[in-house]
Amino acid sequence: MSDSFHRHLGALLFLAGMFFCNFISRIVLGPLLPAIEVDLHLGHGVAGSFFLFISVGYFVSLAGSGFVTARLTHRHTITVSAVTAGLTLGVLAASGNLIMIRAALVLLGLAAGLYLPSAIATITAMVDIRHWGKALAIHELAPNAGFMAAPLIAETLMHWTSWRGVLIVIAAVTVILGIIQAKWGKGGRFAGQQPDFTVLRHLAAEPLYWRMILLFGLAISSTLGIYTMLPLYLVAERGMDPGAANTLIGLSRISTLIMALASGWVTDRFGAKQTIIGVFLFTGTVTLALSMAKGNALVVAVLLQPMVAVCFFPAGFAVLSNIGNAAARNLAVSMTAPAAFLLGGGVLPTVIGFFGDMGRFSLGIGLAGALILCGTGVALSLRMPRRG
Repeated sequence: MSDSFHRHLGALLFLAGMFFCNFISRIVLGPLLPAIEVDLHLGHGVAGSFFLFISVGYFVSLAGSGFVTARLTHRHTITVSAVTAGLTLGVLAASGNLIMIRAALVLLGLAAGLYLPSAIATITAMVDIRHWGKALAIHELAPNAGFMAAPLIAETLMHWTSWRGVLIVIAAVTVILGIIQAKWGKGGRFAGQQPDFTVLRHLAAEPLYWRMILLFGLAISSTLGIYTMLPLYLVAERGMDPGAANTLIGLSRISTLIMALASGWVTDRFGAKQTIIGVFLFTGTVTLALSMAKGNALVVAVLLQPMVAVCFFPAGFAVLSNIGNAAARNLAVSMTAPAAFLLGGGVLPTVIGFFGDMGRFSLGIGLAGALILCGTGVALSLRMPRRG
């Protein structure tokens, strides 16, 4: 490891820690949903819609982050994101009615969505281009670690406090990190650039772009969408103990840390298109099995379901890099994520929750599996432009 990379390793690890808290703040409600439903007397559909409200805020924030960073520096934007997200979690923990909860969830999505574009801009400006791969790989370990840690953190803290106390602990840590970033954070001392609507119009004319929005949405459905509703499904539909469900889900994400590191090699070895086809074929099939499995087979399905899904993202970003010129490619990445999160992380959990209210939770999971499996056909239709 070169001296130039080693010099920034501490700052990279700190940003990864901020990303971890940012991600945990958005997904920890999943492991807490069984307790929240009982405490607030909610149905599965209403509980599942929580993630839709977060996704709406996240969509708006990601899509409009360029307007914020054009007026603030990236460093200040990261600080605002962390402090606001933490304070909003505190408001959420104190909320006692649905109107307040939903408003807090939208604000949480708005705050959290400001982080990622500024973090990526900060990292790529701080680290030499030769080390971007290593730097971004360190940063991207945060969400995969968050998937694994969220149910374990929730289950551990629930031994001493309520779901509200869990949110307050995460809120306090997030605000503290934001304050540290404001006083001692490195990099990002420059403003962002506003979106170019001319480029956006050209991008919208690309059929490949719309296919990739759909595929990213299905990929997020297979990771975040299933993840957020899985604790509720295992407890309410399959009769599993909440502690056992959260522990199992946390363990199921250990393999994704390894697969996330291997996914770049898989894409280089088999090609982006073939990797995407394989991901949707495997993940869709296992998700369908998850909707029907019971007993030991259910445990196996939970462990296998997220394993291959994470391999989509390096391949998906590789396909996006083939769209249009350099300006269009950057915009393609920044505009694909908001729509995909809204679809996979917001709409799908809500739909699964409403199936749960009808006493057909497994049918909702099965429908998600069928949709993910349909991604195989969309991937087969990809026609990527050749680049010299």
